Amino acid sequence: MESAQSRRDSNFDQKRALERWQKEAAEVRATDEPGRESHFADEIRLDDIAATAGVSRYHLVRAFGAVTGYSVLRYMRARRLSEAAKALANGGGARILDVAIEAGYGSHEAFTRAFRQQFGVAPETLRTEGAFERIQLVEPIRMNETQLADLAPPRFEDGRPLLIAGVRERYTQETSAAIPSQWQRFHAYLGNIPRQRGKIAYGVCYNTDEDGNMDYMSGVEVASFDDIQPELERVRLPAQRYAVFRHSDHISTIRRSWMTVFGKWFPGSGYEVEDAPVFERYGEDFDPETGLGGFELWVPIRDKGRGRGR
Repeated sequence: MESAQSRRDSNFDQKRALERWQKEAAEVRATDEPGRESHFADEIRLDDIAATAGVSRYHLVRAFGAVTGYSVLRYMRARRLSEAAKALANGGGARILDVAIEAGYGSHEAFTRAFRQQFGVAPETLRTEGAFERIQLVEPIRMNETQLADLAPPRFEDGRPLLIAGVRERYTQETSAAIPSQWQRFHAYLGNIPRQRGKIAYGVCYNTDEDGNMDYMSGVEVASFDDIQPELERVRLPAQRYAVFRHSDHISTIRRSWMTVFGKWFPGSGYEVEDAPVFERYGEDFDPETGLGGFELWVPIRDKGRGRGR
């Protein structure tokens, strides 16, 4: 069995993993042939970052998004462009193509498109005006700023298979703030879905991709999918081992609980996230009108290192 010390030694620290990989990639890039287009942007792969961090690719995507609010790749892109913006605004007559190549772009045009998309201004404009107040830089992440200090230890459950029916939307890390309005739309279906089991509601996160996008369903358990309203979606939750965390505060602080689970509990737990849906479980004590009453976060787990590379 893995000792507590060995688990601490192999802790998943997302920020340090990214910093280590950035440094290694920079050293490789420094020896690349001039003009080679497979620079830093092409060299960065989730598999490489996950290997550096010592976790699966799926765990990396879930954990990094929960802790930082960014997908791994969007964070890396935003950091490279922020450093490029600093180089352009600091004077010295830096050539835009040189800055673009240093940031991992193979052409002036590709860099300009990405720069405009990130900051809303052209790199030429920033170099000429040198005005940082016009753009919002993405600085290195400080992991512990918004974690909970008193997250209770989880209990462990062997969850049975569930059939969930409800309203589904797809979100990015940036658009997930719209989830409460999805719940408002779903309230009209509560108690009116054929074959509904009990009064517990579920917020299911699934189909997460490598950019951190995910499907989120507001739903209830049903005995079968027969006769479900055609506008509703369906998802099957498999039998699974879960770590279950209690969120007792207002619903508006749910992100802090997710950040603490992934940023504080997982690193020393000896577990990582299984590639399966994560869900919130809202019992009858939860009041959707006030956002109070508490609920549970069910996170599928497996022993750390098992099935790595998925």
